[in-house]
Formats: sequence, structure tokens, C-alpha cells
Amino acid sequence: MESAILCPLCSTPSDLYYQSRKKTFLRCCNCSGVFLHPAQRLSADAEKQRYQFHQNDVEDKGYQAYMQPLTDRVMANHIISHTGLDFGSGPSSVVAKLLRDKGFSMTVYDPYFFDDRKLLLNQYDFITCTEVMEHFYSPLESFTILFKMLVQNGKLYCTTRLYLPEIDFSSWFYKNDATHVFFYTPETISFISSKAGFSNFIIEDKLIVFEK
Repeated sequence: MESAILCPLCSTPSDLYYQSRKKTFLRCCNCSGVFLHPAQRLSADAEKQRYQFHQNDVEDKGYQAYMQPLTDRVMANHIISHTGLDFGSGPSSVVAKLLRDKGFSMTVYDPYFFDDRKLLLNQYDFITCTEVMEHFYSPLESFTILFKMLVQNGKLYCTTRLYLPEIDFSSWFYKNDATHVFFYTPETISFISSKAGFSNFIIEDKLIVFEK
């Protein structure tokens, strides 16, 4: 018999939530997160290949418009002397481009494409993390790293699709991406905010802002 599968976020034994022919998902009763069975994650090479396949052209006007709610919020909350980091940028970062075009100093980090670990030792006034947190294998560890990289009163801007009560998980498209391994509910966001040490958070549709 397989031993209990622990939640990657809070290490609580978790229950089977949904199973298809190819995938098994579990749900944690403690933090309310839903996650892919760890044995079904892609290899590092396969995951990188999937990211390379993504066509996120920084000059694509549609993609720029998709990211605009996040960049608008950054520009509303910060001045151009503030330093920013795009965490999990992928091979190219439209967020960094849009903010640089407005005069902001932006650094990019990605474990596959811009893996300069020295950048993780610095502190930033704000960090953007767009469509990244659903890829975290160890969410609390990742959010704790992000928290430490923020100056006091700094802000972390994330985008993802939350799993809400009205969503039918069996037909939810977001679970079908092979690189999406962890899904968050509003309760999960509250749990992370408290455990990682953030003073506050807001949820506005796909945008989540944490404040140190």
C-alpha cells in the first residue's frame, strides 16, 4: 500500500481528489491546496522543453495587454527609482520589457534560462511572478525565498488562476498543463501569507499582491 502523500506546501497527509487515466490529484485538508501526485511531475529536461515551446513574444501586443493589469498596478504603487525583479521570467519577459519601457530598473531570474543565484541574495522593492506559482514544487519554500528578497514594505505581484468552489475540476483547463503541479484556493493564499511572514495580501481575479 502506498504511504500517505504529503502536501508539498504544508506537509499534511492529503486525500485523493481527482483521478483521470493519466493524472492523479490530491487535496490538502489543512491548506486547501490541490496538487499533482509528485511521481507524475515532468523531468527537468522535459519541463524546460515545454517552457521553450511557449511563444511569449515580448513584442506581441496581445500578450502585453494580458500583462497590463499587473504592470499598471506596479506603476501605481512604485516610483521608477524602485528596483524590481521578474522571478520565473522564462526565456523572455514581457513584464520586464514593459516596465523598463516606463523607466523602471528590472532584473530577471529563471531557474532554467537566467539562473544567476547571486540575484536571489539581493533585495528588491517589488517582485513580479507571473504565471509561475502553479509550477512551484515546494510552494512555501519558494514564497519564503521571495519574502526574504523584498525590502520592508516591498510587494510581491503574482498572477495565477485560483481554484474556486464554482469550478468543475474535472473539466478545468488549467489542470491539463503538464507543468502545472500546484493549484491555490483563496484559503491557500491566506495560509501562505501567514506562514511566509507577509503582513497583508489582496486577491483581484488572477492578480494576487502580497505585502511584506
